[in-house]
This record gives sequence, C-alpha cells and structure tokens, in this order.
Amino acid sequence: MQRLGGTTVEVRYSRPSARGRELFGALVPWGRPWTPGADTATSIAFSEAVRVNGQPLSAGTYTIWMIPSEARWTVIFSSAHPVWHLPYPQGRDVLRVESTPREGTHMELLTFYFPDVDGLTGELVMHWGTTVVPIAIDPAR
Repeated sequence: MQRLGGTTVEVRYSRPSARGRELFGALVPWGRPWTPGADTATSIAFSEAVRVNGQPLSAGTYTIWMIPSEARWTVIFSSAHPVWHLPYPQGRDVLRVESTPREGTHMELLTFYFPDVDGLTGELVMHWGTTVVPIAIDPAR
C-alpha cells in the first residue's frame, strides 16, 4: 500500500518464484494476457481517481493484466474482480496503457513496489527475474 497525496493505492497479489526458470517469452509467453501473480488475479485499488501513465482511471478496485513483449508491454486494468488468474476476462477492460520494461537486478519472487514517490506522484513497478515494468501513477486533474 502507498499513499500518493490523498490517494491510497493498494496492490494485492500472490508471489510466484522464478526457481531458475526462463520467465518472459517462455513460462509467460509473449503477446498473451497474463496476470502478474499466482492463484487469484492480482488486484489494485485506488481510493480516488488517478492518472496511470497519463490516462484517467476512476477510483475503484481492478485486476491487473499484462501483455508482455520484448519491447513494450500493455498493462490492462479490468473491472473483473475478484477472478482467478486464468482465463483472461475478455471484454472487461477499463484501461490499457503501454509501458517500456527495463532491466533490473534479479528478483526471485514476483514483487510490486514503489521505488519512486515524491508526495503526489509515484512509480509502481512489477519486478520479476530481471524484468521491471514501470507504471506511473498521479492524481487525476
């Protein structure tokens, strides 16, 4: 959970382990929707309206899905909540944004965290293996 100004952001997820496996492009195929986590689909709740990578998103609880690719990832916020991690709930997308992944140190367990917060804005990242997917969050204006 993180506070950004007056907004509370809460991410709930299960943490799969890499266990020496090749992750993206193998265990998690390129170009197919995937929820970053295990068991119940990963969820994110916003207490107030926000902008995600510059796009508006209403207050509420959503499940997070991602479509990985080598160069750009699609991050999907779905109104399907709560749901199991399979299958992807088609037709329930509320917002899709693009993100450019970057390389980080190895993270054995899939993790969401806020490495950069300046009071009102923050960067939420999904980090697993050496892949870091950033998501910018700031108050709706």
